[in-house]
Amino acid sequence: MEFTVVQGDIAAQSADALVNAAGTSLQMGSGVAGALRRAAGAELNEAAVAKGPVDLGAVAVTDAYGLDADYVIHAAAMPHYGDGRATAESIRDATRNSLDAADERGCSSLVLPALGCGVAGFDLAEGARLICEVIRDYDPESLDDVRFIAYSDEEYETVERAAGEVRGHG
Repeated sequence: MEFTVVQGDIAAQSADALVNAAGTSLQMGSGVAGALRRAAGAELNEAAVAKGPVDLGAVAVTDAYGLDADYVIHAAAMPHYGDGRATAESIRDATRNSLDAADERGCSSLVLPALGCGVAGFDLAEGARLICEVIRDYDPESLDDVRFIAYSDEEYETVERAAGEVRGHG
């Protein structure tokens, strides 16, 4: 499917569903999780933790509380903090399961970050390529606006380059 690469703060995005880069405990710490937790309020973290722990690569879905979205999909691309790193398989699974969770709920728009990269330790360029491949190969029922979000200029350039390569013109 088609997707776009955007730059900004995921917590400021408007979409049917936002994806949180979570660990298997679903405890919302720093990075993407921290941004979402700060914008949505403590209820988001409480709701997420109540659904955990989940298996590596799995997702849990909560209300979006104070965010401009209907759902937050907590995608566990990495083990609980300090218990290891994200893997290619966990990134692919978390991405696919996020798309499925949004599609099953009739969402038309979804914003997801570089799952498993950053604090989870996986190389951003490689992780972005994996995520872009999963999105490209996804056959949605309701999704038609998928945005892969990057926070910094450097992250955006890396994700955009990976997206171009996956789309075949980069």
